[in-house]
Amino acid sequence: MSIVGSILVPHPPLIIPEVGKGEEKSIAQTTAAYEEAASFAASLQPETLIISSPHSTMYRDYFHISKGESAKGNLSAFGAPGVRFYEEYDTELVREICRLADQENFPAGILSERDPLLDHGTMIPLYFLHRQWSSGKQPPFRIIRIGLSGLSLEDHYRFGMLIRKAVDSLGRRAVYVASGDLSHKLKSYGPYGYAKEGPAYDEQVMKVCGGGCFGGLFDFAPAFLEKAAECGHRSFVIMAGALDGRSVEAKELSHQDITGVGYGVCTFSVRGEDGSRHFLERRLQAEQARTESARKEEDPWTSLARFTIESFVREGVIPSVSGNAAICGAVKHPIPDALLSESAGVFVSIHEHGELRGCIGTILPTRKNIAEEIIQNAVSACSEDPRFSPVTQRELPYLELSVDVLGKPENIKGPEELDVHRYGVIVSKGARRGLLLPDLDSVDSIDQQIRIAKQKAGIDPSEKDVTLQRFEVIRHH
Repeated sequence: MSIVGSILVPHPPLIIPEVGKGEEKSIAQTTAAYEEAASFAASLQPETLIISSPHSTMYRDYFHISKGESAKGNLSAFGAPGVRFYEEYDTELVREICRLADQENFPAGILSERDPLLDHGTMIPLYFLHRQWSSGKQPPFRIIRIGLSGLSLEDHYRFGMLIRKAVDSLGRRAVYVASGDLSHKLKSYGPYGYAKEGPAYDEQVMKVCGGGCFGGLFDFAPAFLEKAAECGHRSFVIMAGALDGRSVEAKELSHQDITGVGYGVCTFSVRGEDGSRHFLERRLQAEQARTESARKEEDPWTSLARFTIESFVREGVIPSVSGNAAICGAVKHPIPDALLSESAGVFVSIHEHGELRGCIGTILPTRKNIAEEIIQNAVSACSEDPRFSPVTQRELPYLELSVDVLGKPENIKGPEELDVHRYGVIVSKGARRGLLLPDLDSVDSIDQQIRIAKQKAGIDPSEKDVTLQRFEVIRHH
């Protein structure tokens, strides 16, 4: 057997009567849809429920799978300690996922679980699912519980594909439960306020999921997702990967935004194989074609950064500068005089599939010319950024690069002399110093710009006695 169906569901504690205490009636439409989705899942008679939750253990560069024979939890955090759960894990399936992840060098497994208790993103779906099982004659199920990560949407889709491979390997009959709310910024009176990206996200994601057009899940820019304050997008992407290459009948059951948070419910029936639904494969082909086209337009700054990164990742060699060329083995890459005759601080930024993959730079020049500064920081950006694992050969066709050449920093009296689009900022206090480049997608205000620079420096956000500097850049894409 395999994954025979899936459901996409929210996890508002309010929906549980013991928590809502009458307020759950405001989302009665979601409750009815939830019950229908749970009934659909029960009708498929799964042996295992695979649940991805944004509130399970989450790491930046690793997908965590809950370990052990079983787990328990309750809703005491929401005033309902009497709503309790005890779940048995499908340990054999967990082991198979871990085996395949090790075999494929994929960052997933059971390491370092911070909290073994069930989270509410897992328990809310189980509340409805158990009601269906207890009212029928379905055999008992086991679960596996997986968390999201800070990795790319493409890696979330790959994880879903790996889960599906493990399910197929063991012959499990499984249902995938993608737990996740939609935007948290739909209403001005909601707990998180309003942003125009909130309703736009809900409309777009329900169109994608309600139509089963999972390739559209990749079409959400990271900055847009952040501004929409979505919750479950990566959970939905893992689900899509688990259904890769399968013919799917999608059904949208409901969408509500009464509380200022979006709640969507969909079901997905699997109908067989469909070679046209390998969405990641199509995505990567399009990305590679776009990147190859963009390379033809690269200027010498970004071209040198790319040559350096590809030489280092493929050969383990840092190019050297000799005359008017960067040299790696027998390969020479031309360098124009403009990069050899001047020195400056340089930042090299790497993006992959629209998400930051590495960024390292120098505020002031540390090498004798810009060319050597680019080479040094390109190597650091692809291999030493502490936020990311080193870039691999597999990723090289999809990398987008930019090189920022920094002007000389100048002291300023206060934030009124900044402009997030024109100037970068340096915030200093004693030996601590944090820098943020200008004109970044997710930075919209001077206050935000300064706050992030303080965070990078380890300076408390409330600290007022700091030194501010600004600088301009010439950005090479």
